[in-house]
Amino acid sequence: MEMYLTGKRALVTGSSSGIGRAIAERLAAEGVEVAVHGRDATRSETVAAAIRALGGRATVLLGDLTTDEGMAAVIDGVHGWGGVDILVNNIGGPVSMANTSWFGDSPADWMQSFQQNTTAAVSLIHALVPQMKERGWGRVIQISSRNAISPHADLGSYGAAKAALNNLTLSLSKALAGTGVTSNGVMPGLIYTPQLDGWFAEMAQKQGAGADIEAGKQFVLNNVVRQTVNRLGQPQDIAGLVCYLASPLSDFMTGTTIRIDGGSTPTV
Repeated sequence: MEMYLTGKRALVTGSSSGIGRAIAERLAAEGVEVAVHGRDATRSETVAAAIRALGGRATVLLGDLTTDEGMAAVIDGVHGWGGVDILVNNIGGPVSMANTSWFGDSPADWMQSFQQNTTAAVSLIHALVPQMKERGWGRVIQISSRNAISPHADLGSYGAAKAALNNLTLSLSKALAGTGVTSNGVMPGLIYTPQLDGWFAEMAQKQGAGADIEAGKQFVLNNVVRQTVNRLGQPQDIAGLVCYLASPLSDFMTGTTIRIDGGSTPTV
């Protein structure tokens, strides 16, 4: 399907690995010039090189978006690049996956969760969206989580921060009314990345299956996420939806956050 994205420019935050990388690669394959963002130069350059090797266009912007210095470096880099038409706010995640619990996360942990999952997105929106409004076209896409609407007890701070992201996605769409700039979001379920292998091995060990990662995956599917699709989500699943939301084909969609979770969220 033609996405009509050739010649557009996009910043995908947190695109040196995982879901962000898949989004950057998919947009680049559709003709978008992509700014690959990360904190690690080697990993970010690897993604950009992979995009270029396939004929795409990519640049690298480095900076920790939870710090003032890192945020300023990325914003300055985007302005020096000539601005963007598409902003994908992908960075985020739990503050820690080690021994996390509702009462184990301190108030400081909650503030950190909001900083990396919500406030960073707000800062980039303030800095980059006014230029989209001036040009009369743009896309702002938040990568949220199913935890925003069906939170886990052990990920309270993360779910609350993502719920705030859903809320700002809608309020932003109203603030952008009539400008040609839309604001939408995506709520992934459990998406496989190699970082999950340690957790799967732990789950397998608890069930007496040694450190069998595949056994751990199946246990999680059957007993933790309880999906109606019998496979783990892949980063490419999210990238395809983001690519559609970034395209002119989605002109009639704004203020919407779409759940894509293999049927794991037990709510309407």
